[in-house]
Amino acid sequence: MTVAEELQATIADLVDGRRGVLAADESAGTIAKRFQAVGVDSTEEHRRSYRSLLLGTEGLGQYISGVILFEETLAQRDNSGTPLPELAARAGMVPGIKVDKGKGPLPGAPGDMITYGLDGLAERLRGYKEQGARFAKWREVYPVSPVNPTPLGLTANAEMLARYAAVCQSCGVVPIVEPEVLMDGNQGIERSAQVNEQVWETVFHALHRHGVVLEYILLKPSMVTPGSECAKAPPQQVAEYTLRSLCRAVPAAVPSINFLSGGQGPEEATANLNALNQLWQAPWQLSFSYGRALQQPVLHCWAGDDSRATLAQAALRKRARLNHLAMLGEYSEGLESMEAGDLPGGDAGGAD
Repeated sequence: MTVAEELQATIADLVDGRRGVLAADESAGTIAKRFQAVGVDSTEEHRRSYRSLLLGTEGLGQYISGVILFEETLAQRDNSGTPLPELAARAGMVPGIKVDKGKGPLPGAPGDMITYGLDGLAERLRGYKEQGARFAKWREVYPVSPVNPTPLGLTANAEMLARYAAVCQSCGVVPIVEPEVLMDGNQGIERSAQVNEQVWETVFHALHRHGVVLEYILLKPSMVTPGSECAKAPPQQVAEYTLRSLCRAVPAAVPSINFLSGGQGPEEATANLNALNQLWQAPWQLSFSYGRALQQPVLHCWAGDDSRATLAQAALRKRARLNHLAMLGEYSEGLESMEAGDLPGGDAGGAD
């Protein structure tokens, strides 16, 4: 199989108009904070047990096409000895891997950040592929202020994303390109739209310069929302501003836009995705790549108690199915009160 055929096969498995991506790639620091919130110590065994619970959820592959994993997870096994990437693949979910190495201040651009991890990336990707990973994810973050992101912040972050994506494609790995415009702050939705457009335009100029084939990437952007210190915008307004900005900045060649949830709650992220898919026919698949917005109910249900695994898995299945319905523009708030198995069509299918 050629590199192009390899990339196309992965895209075909990830993009089917009805499923999204589960982000289960929390760094050691992030998952420690999430566990602490539910009274669980972040030990290697607790992380293995929790991520085994996620990937072993029966029927999850009906609604989730891919799972982004943390490096540690690639080498872990479930209680029966099955490698966790293989567990995901058996359920019809493509295993992926977070490859960036965290972020820090960008010298020369006060207030802006830059992500690390390009050194040795090609070699690491070859090892990850041997462990089952077929796609990767790299995140750049953009704080918003009256002066941020600066011109240097825009170009430097775009350059990192483009270099990462080019290396991935050269290795036969599909890159998820994640430029996250942070929700922190008091910026209104107009300012948020302006920043997102600037970010996306700069990123795609860089991708073109580096010869990245757009048909073989996924874009994981923020939705256009007001800052967290402002009142929340209704889903219809979020959808209007987000799609307007995307149409101005993102080429139609990109096969799928898998939104991150950022600081949105589970119901909010689902309602906004539903509004996006109801507004008008976009040239891309409009999907999700949620972490906390899928996992938050699961963590609170599990809370380190493996006897509650079945209930926690039902919570994950429910959130995944609701976001599947949002991709079809068929979600409603009334579905939130239903148990996973009681949703229209049941877990066996229906709307699929």
